[in-house]
Amino acid sequence: MISTQEQNVNSKQKDKKVIKCLVWDLDNTIWHGILLEDEKVSLRENIVNLIQTLDNRGILQSIASKNEYATAITKLEEFGLKEYFLYPQINWNSKAASIKEVAKLLNIGMNAIAFIDDQLFELEEVKFTLPEILCINTDEISSILDMPVMNPRFITEDSRIRRLMYVSDIERQNAEKEFVGTADEFLATLNMNFTISFAKEEDLQRAEELTLRTNQLNTTGYTYSYDELNHFRQSENHKLLIASLEDKYGSYGKIGLVLIECQPKSWTVKLLLMSCRVMSRGVGTIMLNHIMGLAQSSNVRLLAEFVPNDRNRMMYISYKFAGFKEIDQNGNSVTFENDLSRIQPVPSYVNFQVIT
Repeated sequence: MISTQEQNVNSKQKDKKVIKCLVWDLDNTIWHGILLEDEKVSLRENIVNLIQTLDNRGILQSIASKNEYATAITKLEEFGLKEYFLYPQINWNSKAASIKEVAKLLNIGMNAIAFIDDQLFELEEVKFTLPEILCINTDEISSILDMPVMNPRFITEDSRIRRLMYVSDIERQNAEKEFVGTADEFLATLNMNFTISFAKEEDLQRAEELTLRTNQLNTTGYTYSYDELNHFRQSENHKLLIASLEDKYGSYGKIGLVLIECQPKSWTVKLLLMSCRVMSRGVGTIMLNHIMGLAQSSNVRLLAEFVPNDRNRMMYISYKFAGFKEIDQNGNSVTFENDLSRIQPVPSYVNFQVIT
């Protein structure tokens, strides 16, 4: 059997750039004409189908437009398109500044964003300031749906409702800003239901998607294909766990994945990842403590691999906070061990279920 490292190399070779968000210009891009100069602008041909298709594929969409906000939003509402755009940046700032704001608000990396505009100057400014961005000229608009970066390998149920989950997140964030009290007191108002189960075959498309999409909160950066995950699911020497979360605002979807390599006297967490949208909900800690409890019940040592990068320091902190200590380092890879003496109970405000 090939090693995890070799499997990771194989997966990386199959991996491709994934666009998580397409940021649109408005004038002479989504519609023909310049809104503040023309009495009447008209939608570009087939634009509604294009936007809806990307939405169905789970690709988020936003706007970076130099326009008057109220006028542009009203026009998008007239065209029935306003709901498709998250955190639209309609102002007189540079397009690069607007795209940075979208990335910050969505909490995604620049290399997962594409930007489309009809003005070469704007495209060049963005490319110079944000070289990781994929810049697309409006002349290429008819080919967007055929671009490999706009075609995820699988379209899962989580993909289809991704925008709606972000809309729910905005509602939660607004409620949290207005809430007077401690963080725990706010979490207690959410009525959270957190579920961990052994991954089933029908979970594997989403599991592969999680390894490809979740960069910030991935302990090793390993990515796995559907077939590799299916092998682990069926292997007697591995445990593949998947987690989902919902609350009174709606479902977060499947947001966590754990791969454990099981030897007779020790278990090693080869991969632990959480969607960045849920880390502040404390479910990463619940998942870690669940793994610790399983290892304690099986009377085995619990180890964990960690491969640092420029985006996953939060996961390093999560391991340390849960009582994991560094016992070895091999190149860039750190090995942790937990003595299983500090297993914390699930907070009372979370309804936690384990499905076997």
